[in-house]
Amino acid sequence: MPASRSGSPHRPARSLATAAGILLATLSLLLGLPGAAGAAAASARHAPEPTHPGQDWAGSQIAAHEGTAPGAPPTAALTASVEGVDVSGHQGNVDWQSLWNSGVRFAYVKATESTSYTNPYFAQQYNGSYNVGMIRGAYHFATPDTSSGAAQATYFVNHGGGWSRDGKTLPGALDMEYNPYGATCYGLSATGLVNWMKDWFATYRARTGRDAVLYTSTSWWSQCTGNYTGFGSVNPLWVPRYGSSVGELPAGWGFHTIWQYTSTGPAVGDHNLFNGAQDRLQALANG
Repeated sequence: MPASRSGSPHRPARSLATAAGILLATLSLLLGLPGAAGAAAASARHAPEPTHPGQDWAGSQIAAHEGTAPGAPPTAALTASVEGVDVSGHQGNVDWQSLWNSGVRFAYVKATESTSYTNPYFAQQYNGSYNVGMIRGAYHFATPDTSSGAAQATYFVNHGGGWSRDGKTLPGALDMEYNPYGATCYGLSATGLVNWMKDWFATYRARTGRDAVLYTSTSWWSQCTGNYTGFGSVNPLWVPRYGSSVGELPAGWGFHTIWQYTSTGPAVGDHNLFNGAQDRLQALANG
């Protein structure tokens, strides 16, 4: 008689166990792939889209965290400078002719925030300043915890943040300041924030051919980037400081290009001085 094989009755159970093991191994391999793991990690760390973007503008969080100081800049600062303003949706329709008559010659207009918000007054503000003769540009309010730098730069360029060599368009500006929705540095390390900005700047340059302006305060820069110095030789600095002098600059810059000197100016609160004469402002526009 043929000998009976030990364990024969249990063969189906072993087959099921083997199949389960193969399935688990496959799942482990898939989860270990960079794309799958990276996508899961990115999804987990992204914050919700901004809930009050109409209340966020260049300096809104600077004023909240660092305070404001009323008044005009000292007379000495006016000898080689150009007066400007920056506006966003919270101002609504702007009387550009009145600003021109008061001596304002350039403007920055908020275009976007994250990848979900566009300024509803952008056309009136961006085209209106241009039509009265001003040199103007657009800026993006960054939320580095909601999406990548590349995604936000692309959204900005696609919604008003582009550049053309028409002599009246300034390079786009990236607004990096205190998080209006939570953790001051958006829950990112200094390296993480710097890499996010590198991503944004590289994408903007690839799309427009220009190096963007960076808006940031010395205090925020020190706290959130660890005094990173790598952008100072490439990206013009737009620095807010509400007082009688521009004060200490963020690490990496030996001079500023634009100084936001008050958030309580007449007509439009945020006023700026370009650090140079009109021909230098024109050169910045021309690229």
